[in-house]
Amino acid sequence: MAPKVACELTILMPCLNEAATLARCIAKARDFLARSGILGEVVIADNGSTDGSQGIATAHGARIVPVEARGYGNALIAGIRAARGRYVIMGDSDDSYDFGALAPFVEKLREGYELVMGNRFRGGIAPGAMPLLHRYLGNPVLTGIGRMFFRSPCGDFHCGLRGFQRAAILGLDLRSPGMEFASEMVVKATLHRLKIAEVPTTLAPDGRGRAPHLNSWRDGWRHLRFLLLYSPRWLFLYPGAGLFVLGLAVMAWLLPKPGVVGSIAFDIHTLFYASVAVVVGFHSMLLWVFATVYGSREGLVEEDRWFRSMIRVVKLEAALAASGVLLLLGLALAGYALGSWGAAAFGAISPEQTMRLVIPSGTAILLAFQIAFGAFFISVLKIRAGRAESEERPQSRARAA
Repeated sequence: MAPKVACELTILMPCLNEAATLARCIAKARDFLARSGILGEVVIADNGSTDGSQGIATAHGARIVPVEARGYGNALIAGIRAARGRYVIMGDSDDSYDFGALAPFVEKLREGYELVMGNRFRGGIAPGAMPLLHRYLGNPVLTGIGRMFFRSPCGDFHCGLRGFQRAAILGLDLRSPGMEFASEMVVKATLHRLKIAEVPTTLAPDGRGRAPHLNSWRDGWRHLRFLLLYSPRWLFLYPGAGLFVLGLAVMAWLLPKPGVVGSIAFDIHTLFYASVAVVVGFHSMLLWVFATVYGSREGLVEEDRWFRSMIRVVKLEAALAASGVLLLLGLALAGYALGSWGAAAFGAISPEQTMRLVIPSGTAILLAFQIAFGAFFISVLKIRAGRAESEERPQSRARAA
């Protein structure tokens, strides 16, 4: 009996009513495999086509993987799981990508890269291939945000033509059902420190002669939302720290007396909103801690060395002590304000004076409870994390044995 030869490459195309272009895409992909001498397959992840795409795919030598759950991400996840190749190169089946020019992707994969991204801005975008809104705003902005948030080397986050080692990508546990799947793959590959390369690729106009499945603003928001959710530092920490510092500075300026800038006087009303900024900013920073503790445990976000050191140093008891100090300070200021009111026989008093006691008093009390409750919640998260680790150790020992 002859030994079974392993499939090296799967060329994967998601499909939803692509009858107009599917045959051309499959023909180009099969021709590339034949010319290159690569043992491979063409897989169509069909997302419920009603235009005969399945019959076209079968007639042209592709393998169909039916995918009931709608969505670009769902189709690709199912296709990747069903792929037989060690490597997978995925691309849209609208004839906008050249499946006959995949050699640079295969070369990089054979060199050991785990994700090889196409870059349309380096390879060339044909006239009419990409809407101006996407070319000059959407893609550059979202790619820039992704590079800044995650230090990703990719210069085109949303290029649909990309290759990868199947096992490495399956290990990322990708879950996004829609178009944000493209961002999830790049972000998780970066966070898990996969070896990433980029090659120039071209983009041609959509060959289907109909409107694409994309919705510019909806899909753009979904990509941005995903980037923010996977970067609690940018979502919670930096905005929260900015609000907190700004609020504290304004409070320090206005606590002794009203402040004047030019002809504008700032008094207790500004002081109140500054205290709101302090509380909201601190709450946002707490959410960053919660999200980072949880996300790092689940492998969703990167926990840096500085954060781990901070979590180890700041114990529950220390946080409760700080909370107690703030609570006593707030109550002391409240008592002083009450004494001032009592000195006036509990009659009418100047709000400009008493609110300079009441506002910082309320701020200190709110922060005290936020610190206390936050510290307990972090301890709950750490208990859960410790339990997960203890459950993993016996399994690891069993596997080793």
